[in-house]
Amino acid sequence: MQRPIRVLVAKVGLDGHDRGAKIIATALRDAGMEVIYTGLRQTAEMVVNAALQEDVDAIGVSILSGAHMTVFPKLIALMKEKGMNDVLLTGGGIIPSNDMETLQAMGVGNLFAPGATTAEIANYIKEWVAKNRDF
Repeated sequence: MQRPIRVLVAKVGLDGHDRGAKIIATALRDAGMEVIYTGLRQTAEMVVNAALQEDVDAIGVSILSGAHMTVFPKLIALMKEKGMNDVLLTGGGIIPSNDMETLQAMGVGNLFAPGATTAEIANYIKEWVAKNRDF
């Protein structure tokens, strides 16, 4: 690779708990990735626009609010609209396994539940980018 993997870590909606997102951002940095953290209370539009501006390889959304069935489909739709077909949308938080399956069928990448290790998440992103991004 010519450059580090670029990941945008986002908190969408009114979910005000960002400790997990900050831990993931730090772990991804420690794994050699360049991380952009958007901060709290972002809209789906803000996240996708920031991802475009920053030319990221992946978007990681931390969600604890229960709004995952609204947030992820909106993000996927906006990404498709903007031609971001080679950018990974992944995330984690409190998401029931049957909702994870539904979201993945819509085009969302792997979603991580509490208890997933930071190494698992970093390795998944590295493997996905190596297979799907051309840089």
